[in-house]
Amino acid sequence: MANQVLTFTDRGIYCLAGDFYIDPWRPVDRALITHGHADHARPGHKRYLCTDACAPVMQHRLGPISVETVKFGEVRKIGDAFVSFHPAGHLPGSAQIRVEVAGEVWVASGDYKVVPDGFCEAFEPVRCHSFITECTFGLPVFKWDDQTSVAQDLNTWWARNAADGKATILGAYSLGKAQRLLSMVDPSVGPILTHSAVENTNAVLRAQGYALPDTIAVTPGLNAKDHPGALIIAPPAALGSNWTRQFGPASTAFASGWMRLRGVRRRRAADRGFVISDHADWDGLIDAIKQTSAENIYTTHGYTDIFARWLNSEGYNAQVVPTEFGSGDDAADAA
Repeated sequence: MANQVLTFTDRGIYCLAGDFYIDPWRPVDRALITHGHADHARPGHKRYLCTDACAPVMQHRLGPISVETVKFGEVRKIGDAFVSFHPAGHLPGSAQIRVEVAGEVWVASGDYKVVPDGFCEAFEPVRCHSFITECTFGLPVFKWDDQTSVAQDLNTWWARNAADGKATILGAYSLGKAQRLLSMVDPSVGPILTHSAVENTNAVLRAQGYALPDTIAVTPGLNAKDHPGALIIAPPAALGSNWTRQFGPASTAFASGWMRLRGVRRRRAADRGFVISDHADWDGLIDAIKQTSAENIYTTHGYTDIFARWLNSEGYNAQVVPTEFGSGDDAADAA
């Protein structure tokens, strides 16, 4: 069994050698953050460390916090631990965190996606002895289609709605998924309107140099009739609310890996479901683990028991680690 470079506590993943936590869910003195989603970057910590690409959106979400930043691949010595952040491919600025103590290397993946999406930094495999992996979609049924074909379906659906005199409303998490979808749509089809939660995040990422098409924020004074055939991107919670009714006749859809499951599509009561996720699918999880060359695998948030059993059957030393990262509806919205 490998040395316990990282241990699992009631506050989060802890490194004794460096006296820091990774994505802790309770307030700590020093928190190393993989990415800016609310279940990984929480308020209340005294000091934060993240990538320079992650910091702006995290500060936007959390307000005045004490943040130190590193570039991808930069090595920091914290106590007796050597730490570096490596692209996770999940959303802009997202990272896997590599921790080395006395020659023993562990990697905490946070959330990750192994297939490049052309928008955020591409996933970088990191060799290690022990790998802490998410398995949000750790079942063989979860296989993602090629992003180009999904984009074509999405734009065809939008164009058809516009031709029928309908608005097109697409539910997507405001950090990561919304911007990825914006990078996929064809602005020549029509105007693109955004919920304030999405537009505020867009502004932060545009200021960092991430390329996004022009969008129009939906404000109280906006007249939806002035934007016929528009695509409206909003957080999933906004769909079916009074906010969406201002656009008149509309067709709605969700964009999530969970749309692969028919039952979820039915419960969402949307007209369409686009299967696209910022997490690795079954094949992606397996490929990522193989590329680490790790013998010890710790499964977190997702189909942990099933995935750990499969890994053990393949010769890995795998075990489940309880965490307080996203699950249920929160995970479905973010995925």
